[in-house]
Amino acid sequence: MNNNGEISRDGTLLTVSIPMAIRKRGGRKVVVSPAGTEPWVMPRPRIDNTLLRALVQAYHWQHKLESGQHATISELAAAEKLDRSFVSHMLRLTLLAPDLVEAILDGRQAPTMQLQPLVRGFPVEWESQRTNGGCEGLV
Repeated sequence: MNNNGEISRDGTLLTVSIPMAIRKRGGRKVVVSPAGTEPWVMPRPRIDNTLLRALVQAYHWQHKLESGQHATISELAAAEKLDRSFVSHMLRLTLLAPDLVEAILDGRQAPTMQLQPLVRGFPVEWESQRTNGGCEGLV
């Protein structure tokens, strides 16, 4: 075998060496390809602006309720000139697992994760959210 790969004596393990370096650039670690090869580029994040705006709005409304600006969801909905049911459904987004919220903010959420299925409902247990406990598009 060439100098980049090695097979174990019993033939059950293949070890492959990939020449690369890891450098810090702008506070982030970046994989640097060897000279003469095409650089590896991380895929661009897929930020879903609709989902992101809804998540931000939900946390904003939650803050208004927690800070006492509005005593009830009904009062909040009236102040926002929205249906109480709509506001309640949107506030459920604040129950998403922190890692799922982070994935949405970073644009790393699953391609199937969309606002409409989330608004219809999802499990409140974080582990169920991660394992797609009957909720399409969470992971």
